[in-house]
Amino acid sequence: MSPHNRWLILAIVSSALFLIVVDMTVLYTALPRLTHDLGASASEKLWIVNAYALVVAGLLPGLGTLGDRLGHKRPFIAGLAVFGLASLIAAYAPSPSVLIAGRVLLAVGAALMMPATLSIIRLTFTDERERALAIGVWAAIASGGAAIGPVLGGFLLEYFWWGSVFLINVPIVAVALLLGVVVLPDSKGNKDHPWDPLGSLQIMVGLIGLAYAIKEMSKREPSAEAAVAAAAIGAAALVLFVRRQRRSPHPMIDFGLFRNAAFSSGVAAALVASAALVGVELVLTQRLQLVSGYSPLEAGIFILPIPLAAFIAGPLTGMMLPRLGPEIVLRTGLITAAAGLGAFLAVHEAGMLGQIVSLVVLGLGIGASMTAASSAIMSNAPPERAGMAASVEEVSFELGGAIGIAVLGSVMSVVYTAFIVLPEGAGVSPIARDSLDEALLLAEKLSPETAESLVALARAAFEKAFVAVVLSATGLLLATGAGIWWCTRGKVGRPVQTHRGH
Repeated sequence: MSPHNRWLILAIVSSALFLIVVDMTVLYTALPRLTHDLGASASEKLWIVNAYALVVAGLLPGLGTLGDRLGHKRPFIAGLAVFGLASLIAAYAPSPSVLIAGRVLLAVGAALMMPATLSIIRLTFTDERERALAIGVWAAIASGGAAIGPVLGGFLLEYFWWGSVFLINVPIVAVALLLGVVVLPDSKGNKDHPWDPLGSLQIMVGLIGLAYAIKEMSKREPSAEAAVAAAAIGAAALVLFVRRQRRSPHPMIDFGLFRNAAFSSGVAAALVASAALVGVELVLTQRLQLVSGYSPLEAGIFILPIPLAAFIAGPLTGMMLPRLGPEIVLRTGLITAAAGLGAFLAVHEAGMLGQIVSLVVLGLGIGASMTAASSAIMSNAPPERAGMAASVEEVSFELGGAIGIAVLGSVMSVVYTAFIVLPEGAGVSPIARDSLDEALLLAEKLSPETAESLVALARAAFEKAFVAVVLSATGLLLATGAGIWWCTRGKVGRPVQTHRGH
């Protein structure tokens, strides 16, 4: 294969990956306006955001192994087509339920494409150093794309309606589809490798059940019965999934790989880095718009240092990995990200320069961590299991994002509800306790004095929720970085090696 074709293939799969990861976060700056225009409740708002990541995470293991069976080009092309159609549905959704359905269909397209992106890179770049650089580019887009989503959303909302954040996907899909059909190689799959749709259904039910339970318990008036039932169903489905995979001669996820310390550290780092990034961006973009009064574009520009730093860190880390080894980079990246996030919390009410510097440090740490995580996971799986390894790697990113939204979003809701105080004797609906969005919507219908009081009290409660979320994410990054250091202490950095067998 000519060098020209190799890098063109990287460009094609990277453009698809960019769409996939941007769609996880592009709604953040659109949420206030979208919530207002569609009349979405606090619960519907979280499902609009979280349905995408949860369904992607649930489908990835099964569709990753489907790529190993069919070859990776066909699922990639099919995923692009589904993604384009779903983008049109979401862009013109007339109600929250239709938008959630569109997000689910987007997730199906993304889950078809995503394992193929990394698998195609893994199989196209046979030189170890070129592969490390290519994976660094991939990881930079994975981390930087997720971080740049709110920036892109803010720019579009400055000039267009909220549906434009989905409509912009369509021309990119069209170009990638045309080039993909012509340029991507037809890799041969292993017809003897079975596909397990039941296992894929089990893991998706498990993840959605647990996420539903978390969200239910974060409500102002949670239903204990619904939360317990959802948690029980989710846990049972995941237990059945693990048992099925352990007994299968061709598992979707080979749990034996987790005995490899580098592989397990990569999975843990990908989960935590993604959870921290997505959860913090969700609450930060809301704070900038609903508390500080930023426009969507201004909010997007404010967090631009994160994706720019992540984009820079990815390829640089990819070039350094063969010399340093993944363990050093993983723990250093996570601890650096924790330092940046902790510094941001300390200066978030101070001057702009300190905030920019702390966000740059956060982006550098996240970008380095995700690159090292990708390389550790992919380089410790055999080539014939590239699709499975890619699905594990991408499940880590997507599930991390879903966890970030579900857990850190629930922390935000619980703390907000605990600290909100409604104006006495004003007859303000208790719905104002559900979220700052709903408090601001209610304020539009109240007398000026009551509205001003409600808005001030709601914003004060949200500030406390913001601090709680950032503290939680900082602690998570720091604990994971320290855990990887503890597990790998005494080991010297070593080149990443590609294993050729199980």
